[in-house]
Amino acid sequence: MDISRTSDVWWKNAVFYCLDVETFQDGNGDGIGDFVGLARQVDYLAGLGVTCLWLMPFYPSPNRDDGYDIIDYYSVDPLLGNMGEFVEFVRTARDRGMRVIADLVVNHTSKEHPWFKSARSDRNSPYRDWYIWSDEIPEGGPSDLVFPDKENSNWEWDEEAGQYYLHRFYKHQPDLNIANPKVREEIRRIVGFWLEIGLSGFRVDAVPFLLETSGIERPMEIAPHDWLRDLRSFLGRRRGDAVLLGEVNLEYEAVRRFFGDESGDELHMCLNFNLNQALALVREDAGALVHNLRAMPSLPADAAWANFIRNHDEWSLDKLTEAERQEVFRAFGPKEDMQLFGRGLRRRLPTMLNGNQARIRMAYSLAFALPGAPVLFYGEEIGMAENLEIPGRMSVRAPMQWTTGPNGGFSTAPPDELCRPVVESKRWGPPKVNVADQQRDGDSLLNWMEHLIRRRRETPEIVFGAWSLVPVPQAAILALRHDWGERSVLTIHNLSGKSHRISFNPGQVASHGLVDLFGDGSFAVEKDGTVTIEVGGYDYRWFRIPRTDADTPA
Repeated sequence: MDISRTSDVWWKNAVFYCLDVETFQDGNGDGIGDFVGLARQVDYLAGLGVTCLWLMPFYPSPNRDDGYDIIDYYSVDPLLGNMGEFVEFVRTARDRGMRVIADLVVNHTSKEHPWFKSARSDRNSPYRDWYIWSDEIPEGGPSDLVFPDKENSNWEWDEEAGQYYLHRFYKHQPDLNIANPKVREEIRRIVGFWLEIGLSGFRVDAVPFLLETSGIERPMEIAPHDWLRDLRSFLGRRRGDAVLLGEVNLEYEAVRRFFGDESGDELHMCLNFNLNQALALVREDAGALVHNLRAMPSLPADAAWANFIRNHDEWSLDKLTEAERQEVFRAFGPKEDMQLFGRGLRRRLPTMLNGNQARIRMAYSLAFALPGAPVLFYGEEIGMAENLEIPGRMSVRAPMQWTTGPNGGFSTAPPDELCRPVVESKRWGPPKVNVADQQRDGDSLLNWMEHLIRRRRETPEIVFGAWSLVPVPQAAILALRHDWGERSVLTIHNLSGKSHRISFNPGQVASHGLVDLFGDGSFAVEKDGTVTIEVGGYDYRWFRIPRTDADTPA
């Protein structure tokens, strides 16, 4: 791809930042984050270097599932602000060079949604067929429980309706019936509405469940993936540069289907759950990463992976064997209250790595060096911890820590009126971990993260180029080369705490050697084409590879 075309596919080289409006910044002192507060922090986010803000649900909701239980798809929750304040925020973000996308949660609604209230009240309701009903729990229907700690069935009896309804998530979140063309039309209307308001796309929640037709008696006249293609086509007609980022936590072969055919006519991006596994960090061995990189399918030209360390849910270990999962639990979450569903961890990275700054920085450098676009979850840039006092998955969604002041600068409300308690640990609470202090500390994680983001934006080879593994003898070392036209970048990461002296052949390179992008000087190439460098424990190196002597900086 020529550099002149890269802006057409901006998502491939974006730096995404996911945040929950409710816990980011309170603008009116009621203890709940809002769009007024978020707008005040737009300059902070722009200064960090992120290029696309991903908003978790901000729609009206009973808030039994942190906003993923929606009662109105066409408005803003009054606790978070109003439509005018939302538009002002989006406009301000755009002025600072940042696009905004939002969660599209249309697999289910809240039980309190007017559609469901009408549907359950009368079998002749025009909304009855917007949900999935059955007189008895059908045999062969969906049986996989998303939340096995809370639910024991995907079917719930509704006394008012006189039937069971299907819910793949919580019982208070009945599934929508995508076999109904009116439901599909409504989803298009929701998408079109928010595009007109100013969004640049959507992170599509639980895509496999959205396309699942198991349990639906009515035949769907269009294949589920054809419907996803139709939605992608609609999105493109309404706004040509909008993106669909999908949550598809499946094996690689299955994930590839959600990108569409070779022209890429379904999702633009998918979160890369297969690379987001802890085994390599636990074992301090690059083998698991090498295996997953080699297993990654090729993507359509305009498609990309979205790589992340932590997201807003538990750190899912579902791709590991039970023995491997227990190995990770022992290293990163040995206590029962650190684990969730028997398959994941409800912790953030800094606490799992016991605050080891070298290891933390190596992990984020690695995530930014992998093929795809990096995704940050709010607070990662300052090394925020989880609050295990908050139940379940919400432990990683504590209020943002801005200052050493009361409530970490999140809100002026009394602590008992906050939407969620701040981290109170002496080591991880606001007095020790906050934005204001780190902005003044040149060696802080925050300032380092700004530097990393700048370097990543300056190395588009990582996403637009072809990547290859550079053979090295040490099991702890991962060396990746990215080639794009006449430009090349090499990244090296040491997953172990032990220093290594490594010799390798980086491929075609000028006689002046490699140019260090995070340090000074260059590394010479021997006559046999090899380069030898020292890599410290949990160290990382990024190099520009001049192809000819003329490409080497003076």
